[in-house]
Amino acid sequence: MFTSLSLRVRIFLFFCLIGLGGAALVLLAIYVGYQRSLDGDVMSAFVLTGALSGFGLIALTVGVWMLFDENVAKPIERLAATMRTRAHAGVEQQVDTHAARYLGDLAPAAEAVSTVLSQTALDTAEAVAAETSRLASEKERLTALLTEIPVAMILVSPNHQIVLYDGQAAEALSQIHTPRLNASVFDYFKEKSLKAAYKKLITTGMDVSFIAEGTENKLTFDARLKPLGHAPGYMILIDDEHAQILPDAARPLVYDFDLMEREVQAEAAIEDTPLNKLTFAVFDTETTGLLPHKDEIVQIGAVRVLNGKMVPGEEINQLVNPGMKIPPASTKVHKVTDQMVAEAPDIHIASQRFHTFAKEAVIVAHNAPFDMAFLRRHGKTNGLDWNHPIIDTVLLSAVLFGASETHTLDALCERLNVTIPAELRHTALGDAVATAEVLCLMLPMLQSRGFHTFGQVVEQTRKHGRLLEDLN
Repeated sequence: MFTSLSLRVRIFLFFCLIGLGGAALVLLAIYVGYQRSLDGDVMSAFVLTGALSGFGLIALTVGVWMLFDENVAKPIERLAATMRTRAHAGVEQQVDTHAARYLGDLAPAAEAVSTVLSQTALDTAEAVAAETSRLASEKERLTALLTEIPVAMILVSPNHQIVLYDGQAAEALSQIHTPRLNASVFDYFKEKSLKAAYKKLITTGMDVSFIAEGTENKLTFDARLKPLGHAPGYMILIDDEHAQILPDAARPLVYDFDLMEREVQAEAAIEDTPLNKLTFAVFDTETTGLLPHKDEIVQIGAVRVLNGKMVPGEEINQLVNPGMKIPPASTKVHKVTDQMVAEAPDIHIASQRFHTFAKEAVIVAHNAPFDMAFLRRHGKTNGLDWNHPIIDTVLLSAVLFGASETHTLDALCERLNVTIPAELRHTALGDAVATAEVLCLMLPMLQSRGFHTFGQVVEQTRKHGRLLEDLN
C-alpha cells in the first residue's frame, strides 16, 4: 500500500505528520498545564505547558526527520550516486529498487534512463572498437620496427617535459630514477649540458651530439639531440654501451602526446589547476603495525595516473627493511616476512625513491593520514619535506556517495566494479593499483558534479574530514 504512493504524496504526508502531531502535542501540553493550574500554581502550569510543547515538537521533528532521511533522502542520494557512476564512470550498476521502494516512480524512471544510456554507450563503444584495434595494430608494428634500432629514444616537449620514451630509454632512465611521463628531463640529465646542446639545436636546426650527465650515480651517456622539423619539442637519442641498451629486447612505447601542448603549471596555481591537468602518484604501504609513531613500513607500492589513466610500467614495488621484527599477526595480513626484507633498503632510501617518484604530483592514498604519518616521521630525520598536495579516496568516496555509506577500499571497489585479485589484496602495489583504478573512475564523476579544479575538490573533501579522524 505505502509503496504505491507517489513521492509528492509521501512528502505531503511527512508535513501532515509534523502539523497534526505538533497540534496534538500542544493540546496535550495545554491539558497537562491546565490540570496543574487547578492546584493554584498558575505560573508553574504555564512553564510546564511551554516545556512540554517545546520538547515535544523537537522530538517530533527529529523523529519525522529520521523517517524522511531513511526513506527518502538517503535513497535519493544512493540513486543519484548510482546514476552518476553509470553515466560518468561507465560502471554497470543496477538501481537498488528495494532501497528506493518509497520513491514512487523515481527509481523505475532512473533505471530506464540508465538502461538507455548504457545501450547508447555500448553502441558507441562498438563503433570505436574497430578504430582502436587498428591503432593498436599500428602501434605494435611501430614497436617492432623500433626494436631493431639499438638507440634509446626520448621525446621531450618545448617545456622540457618527457612526452614519450621507449623500452631502451626506460632502461637508461631507470639507472637514475623511475621513468616518468610529464617529468622534467632535468630530473634525469644535468640541466647545464643539456640546455647548452638545446640552445645549439635551436640555433642550427641540426642534430647536436653531447655528453648527457645523469643527475645521480655519476652516469654519463653519449647522446644526440634531434629536432622534430616543424613540430614542437625535440628528441634525445642515446647510443651508449653504458646505458645497458639491449637491442633484442622488446621496445614498448610509453607516451602521451597531449603533454606536448601542455603548459607547465606554476606551483602556486595548484588550487586552480583542472583535475585533468594533474599528475597523481597513488601509493599504499604495508607496515609492522597500526601505530605510526612506533611501527615501521615494510613495503611501498605506487603507480602514476596521468590524463585520467594509469601509466603502464611507471610503478614502485619496494620491500623495506623496518629495522625490527615483523609481528606474525602483521605478516599474516600482508605476507611480508623478516626473510623477505633482510636485504631490502631501509626507509630512508625507500622513501627517497618514492619522494622523487611523486615529484610535482598530487599524492593519493586511501586513508592518507595513516600512510603519510610514517613518511613524515622519518622525513624529520632524512630531510624530506612531504609538502605535496594530497587527495584521500576515502573523502572522495564520501563526496560522491554520501558520508553515511561505507568507505573502505573493499566497499569502494565493489561499488565501482573494481576487482582486487585475492593474492594482491593487502600488498602495497596491489592496493595502490586498486586505489588508482577507483580514482580514475571517480575523476569524471567529480567533474560531473561541477568540481573541476583541485581546489574545488579539496574544499568538498574538507567537509568530511571527521571520517578520517574516526578511522585513525
